[in-house]
Amino acid sequence: MTVQELPGAAAAYRPTPPPAWQPRTDPAPLLPDPEPYRVLGTEAAAGADPELLLRLYAELVRGRRYNAQATALTKQGRLAVYPSTTGQEACEVAAALALQEQDWLFPSYRDTLAAVARGLDPVQALTLLRGDWHTGYDPHEHRIAPLCTPLATQLPHAVGLAHAARLKGDDVVALAMVGDGGTSEGDFHEALNFAAVWKAPVVFLVQNNGFAISVPLAKQTAAPSLAHKAVGYGMPGRLVDGNDVAAVHEVLSDAMARARRGGGPTLIEAITYRIEAHTNADDATRYRGDSEVEAWRQHDPIQLLERELTERGLLDDDAKQAAADAAEAMAAALRERMNADPVLDPMDLFAHVYAEQTTQLREQAALLRAELDAEGEAR
Repeated sequence: MTVQELPGAAAAYRPTPPPAWQPRTDPAPLLPDPEPYRVLGTEAAAGADPELLLRLYAELVRGRRYNAQATALTKQGRLAVYPSTTGQEACEVAAALALQEQDWLFPSYRDTLAAVARGLDPVQALTLLRGDWHTGYDPHEHRIAPLCTPLATQLPHAVGLAHAARLKGDDVVALAMVGDGGTSEGDFHEALNFAAVWKAPVVFLVQNNGFAISVPLAKQTAAPSLAHKAVGYGMPGRLVDGNDVAAVHEVLSDAMARARRGGGPTLIEAITYRIEAHTNADDATRYRGDSEVEAWRQHDPIQLLERELTERGLLDDDAKQAAADAAEAMAAALRERMNADPVLDPMDLFAHVYAEQTTQLREQAALLRAELDAEGEAR
C-alpha cells in the first residue's frame, strides 16, 4: 500500500505511475523482425562476398563429414557420446568464422564443430566426449572456453570475460552459444540481464533446433520467439534463418561489430533443426515423425549454399569434389588417431583442479600413488 492509498492521505489515489515515469529504453528498435532474416535465394545474395561464400561452403562440407565420422566413432565405442550438429552446420561454421583472432568462443556440449571450425584439433575437441580429460585443450591458447555440458552455465562466464575485457580496454568480444533448451535455465536470464546492464561486448547465439531432447519449444515458452526475450533485458533481438550460412554470418558479424563499438550485447535466435537424434542414447522417433525431418532435409544448409554458388558460376563439379576430398582426408586422419588407445596417467586427476593443490588433494594424490606403486610391485 502506498502513501496515496492510506486513509486520510492528502493526495487523491492515482492508479497510474506519476507523470515523471518514462520507459528506460524504447522497445521498438530492440524487437526482432517478424520473419527470420535470409540472404541465400534473395536479392541480398548478390552483395555477398564470393570468397567468403566459398570458404563457408568448404567448412560446411567438412563439418558434415566431421559429424558423420564422430557419429560412427560413437557406434564403434571410441566415443562415449556424441551430440551431432548435422543440419545445424551453418550456425556452427558461421559462428567460428565471425570471430576475430582475439575473440572468445563459449560453446555448449553440442558445439564441437564450431570449435573445430575455429581451428581446434578435431581429436582435442572430442576428448571430453571420449572421457579422457575434462577439456582436452588449452582454452586460453585457442580462445575457446571448455565445452559446457551443464545447460547455459557458460553464458555468465562469457559475460564475465567480456565485461573484464571492456574494463581493461581490450578489443575482445565473447560469442556464447546455447540451444533452445538452455533458454529455460536461470543462467540464461541472469547472463542476459548482467550483459545488458553492463553493456558487455558479448553476443548470444541461440540455436533453436526445435527440441530440448524430446521437449518441443512450444512446451518451453509462450513467447512469439526466443529473440523477443531480448527486449525484456534491454538488448536487440535478431531472428535469422539458421540454415542460411551467409545470413547467420552477416547477422553475427553485425552484432559483434556493434559490441566491439561499445553498443552492448545482442541476442540472436537462429531457426534450424536437429536432423539426427539428441545423442546416440536418444530415440528421436518417439517424439517426432519422419515427415518433419524430411521437410527440413529439403532446407539443408549445404544444398542452399551449393545452389547459390552454382547459379552464380562460382562452384563447379571439380570444386565440389575438391571440398569433398578435403573433408574425407580430415575424416580419415580423425578416424586413425581416434582408433589409437590413449596413454593416460591416473595422477592427472589432481592436475589443474586448483592453481595450488589443497591439503586434501595432496593427501588423495599420495594415497592413489601408493596404490599404483603397490599394484606395480605386485605384477
